[in-house]
Amino acid sequence: MSQTPSNTSVKSADQAAVTAAVEVLSGQTRRGGLGRLWPFLGPAFVASVAYVDPGNYATNLESGARLGYTLLWVVLAANLTAMLIQSLSAKLGIATGHNLAELCRLHYPPWLVWTMWVAMEVVAMATDLAEFLGAALGLFLLFGMPLWIAGLVTAAATFGILTLERLGFRPMEAVITVLVGVIAACYLAELAIAQPDWHQVAYHSVVPGFGGSQGVVLATGILGATVMPHVIFLHSALMQGRIVTRQPGQMKRLFRFEVMDVVLAMGVAGLINAAMLVMAARAFHDRGAVPVDSIEKAYLTLQPLLGQFAGALFALSLLASGLSSSAVGTMSGQVIMQGFLKRHIPIWVRRLVTMAPALAVILIGFNATKTLILSQVVLSLALPLAVVPLVLFTRRGDLMGVLVNRRSTTVLAWAAAGLIIALNAYLLVRTIGGGFTP
Repeated sequence: MSQTPSNTSVKSADQAAVTAAVEVLSGQTRRGGLGRLWPFLGPAFVASVAYVDPGNYATNLESGARLGYTLLWVVLAANLTAMLIQSLSAKLGIATGHNLAELCRLHYPPWLVWTMWVAMEVVAMATDLAEFLGAALGLFLLFGMPLWIAGLVTAAATFGILTLERLGFRPMEAVITVLVGVIAACYLAELAIAQPDWHQVAYHSVVPGFGGSQGVVLATGILGATVMPHVIFLHSALMQGRIVTRQPGQMKRLFRFEVMDVVLAMGVAGLINAAMLVMAARAFHDRGAVPVDSIEKAYLTLQPLLGQFAGALFALSLLASGLSSSAVGTMSGQVIMQGFLKRHIPIWVRRLVTMAPALAVILIGFNATKTLILSQVVLSLALPLAVVPLVLFTRRGDLMGVLVNRRSTTVLAWAAAGLIIALNAYLLVRTIGGGFTP
């Protein structure tokens, strides 16, 4: 996926970025400020797409419409957790030269590797389901296109984005970053139109609360939609061959730059997620708890409440989210299969296979929003399979060398993993007891 400086297929944009990065790491440049950081930006922005995918729309809309601003603190806490986990994933790729799936295959028994692969393939399908549905819904809402035709257009557009990989990592990073920028701009405009209660926003950003047992279920969905297991595998792969150095001092400097990349990218993603929930709270909950049980209804309700322009912005952001995250989801699926099984299948085959469930949902006529929320629950349940191995590997000095976790980092990472597992256990109990009704 990523390309090394010695690879003759590296295109000029890639080579320029790698050369500039090497100069910065070796102290051979006078670049300052953003000029020093620029060559290292990109991988986290690709990973960040998964944090603003259509599944986030479903969970954030549901949470804001039902509970107002109550779960805003969950969005921000989940985003901070994502920053920590994505930093560890990037560090793993830099330090070991392997991605997380490869390390699992190299260090775990075959039965566990196969079990993890099957589970992560289910995650990949749930992810593609959410992303594909989101893009199709965006086309439907913007142009009135029948969903099944919108689904086919989405597939074609995703193939087009994926062909950029042949041109190197920089073009793909640029297109994905632009799409994230489109989503951010749409929600900035939405907030300006909605004019939320900023006092309530500030209060619920820092004061925990669930608003009842349903809030815990929605909080688990938010966590699953925000801390995405498939991009934990992807981010380590994006880093393993992008800028290669084995010198301890340069590895430390490289990791510091990648932490900045993570903070910037995940910071933008976190603000977008918060804006989604705030907009839903203002448009629906603050106006008398307007019932919103689907993305289509949210779009139709927004127009009389906030105007047609607000509805169009919502649909455009959903389309950008679905297209970008669908491409990133396919990339993640390739990393997972190659890492666990050392097998590669053509991108177009994987795209066709993973979009089949989404097309089935569209043709059968299932409620798209409830399907999106259920897909996020599946992601949340699979999170420990990515987070636990990540923490175990990054705390090992024999693997990580100078980039081994500090004790405080490992403690924080285990705390995050423990919270994820606890929430998942609660969700399982409710699901088995018949209490889960998204």
